[in-house]
Amino acid sequence: MPGKDNHSIESTKHEQLLQYIRELPIGTKLPVRQMAKDRGVSDGTAYRALKEAEHLGLVNTKERIGTVRVDKKRRSNPEQLTFAELLDIVQGSLLGGEEGLEKTLHKLVIGAMELDEMMAYIDAGSLLIVGNRENAHKVALEQGAGVLVTGGFGTSEEVRALADERKLPILTCRHDTFTVASMINRAMYDRLIKRKIMIIADLLEPTYRNGVLKQSAVVADFLKLSAETGSSRFPVTDEWNRVVGMITSKDVIGSPAGQALDKLMTRRPMTVTLNTPVASAAHRMVSEGIELLPVVDRQRKLVGAITRGEVLRAMQFANRPAHLGETFDALMWGGFTEQRDSENRLYFTGLATPQMSGPLGTISEGVLTSLMQQAASRAVEDLRKREHVLDNMTTYFLRTVPIDAGISIVPLIIEASRRYVKVEVQTVQDGEVVAKAMLTAQTIDPA
Repeated sequence: MPGKDNHSIESTKHEQLLQYIRELPIGTKLPVRQMAKDRGVSDGTAYRALKEAEHLGLVNTKERIGTVRVDKKRRSNPEQLTFAELLDIVQGSLLGGEEGLEKTLHKLVIGAMELDEMMAYIDAGSLLIVGNRENAHKVALEQGAGVLVTGGFGTSEEVRALADERKLPILTCRHDTFTVASMINRAMYDRLIKRKIMIIADLLEPTYRNGVLKQSAVVADFLKLSAETGSSRFPVTDEWNRVVGMITSKDVIGSPAGQALDKLMTRRPMTVTLNTPVASAAHRMVSEGIELLPVVDRQRKLVGAITRGEVLRAMQFANRPAHLGETFDALMWGGFTEQRDSENRLYFTGLATPQMSGPLGTISEGVLTSLMQQAASRAVEDLRKREHVLDNMTTYFLRTVPIDAGISIVPLIIEASRRYVKVEVQTVQDGEVVAKAMLTAQTIDPA
């Protein structure tokens, strides 16, 4: 059919454009119309390729700058911001040194001191945060540092020219120095917290080797691919590489070799993206009995697949990250101490702090729920020494807890099997139970 042939041609051009973008030097600008003209494709095809390349981390599009080929971000260095990212964080604009926006910065220097003292702290790769002090702007650029001018001030043409010459960004924003430093610090914490969350992108191999079948394939194609790869299940994609189904050996049993897979496959299968947390994928695979999850982009185009065993092994053997004090859960739980009774059972003691209060000036029900869930989680880990996912939680609030009251949170394992654990949790103040919870969880076992 002519329509299908046109789709196939367009799809091929799309893949060729992505490969072309991958091979470009870092820092190359990519205007849509110019790329379309150079590669002999429509503006629409070029635009779609650039959007997918942006999703894959190959390019970065910034207001007033355009689309630029960038080095794919490495999650192993989340604390390193680029000047372009910093420009977004402070909601600023660029004064000069555009070619240095993709450089990373390693240190912030607040320019609230005399120039001679300031120079001792400024070095290559740092960022000077300073107000309307053009002499400081110039010195910082000469030392190899970028500059962020606060208070909405600009700088001289001489300094702008120096920034362009040194390929070091000089930025401006309307916020004061303290606010800017707080915004950057908040962004750094957020990046570190995200880095501690294992996502599918951390596990996915660069190339998916287990095979994929097209929607137009037949049973004979499935059997051939199964023999070549040793796998018994495959994603099924259309001519645009979008996932439209899953096919397994159970689906094709008893079907003739020429039977179309389109009639046998499971349609609209469950998928995940590169940014899906591994824990979320594990829960879905365990609860639904799924052995293979296709990994897709925002257009549902296949970028890989992850097996149940890979996900569960990652959950079991990954090092548990230290709790960062900037998450809400960690802030609430930080003041509680782990203890054991005479029978070596866990319980936790702490104070009801003002930050835990609700509208009535007592501990909010949400905080109590979170505290009891965390206590149950630690009890399950203590029992099984393996990861788990929460299935269900029922809470009962019996009386209010005043601020500054001492409380104990006591989890009790009441039922445990290889796959499931049931936990009862009591929150006690002055010997009286003030809240209770009943939880069930699935333990993660890759075997």
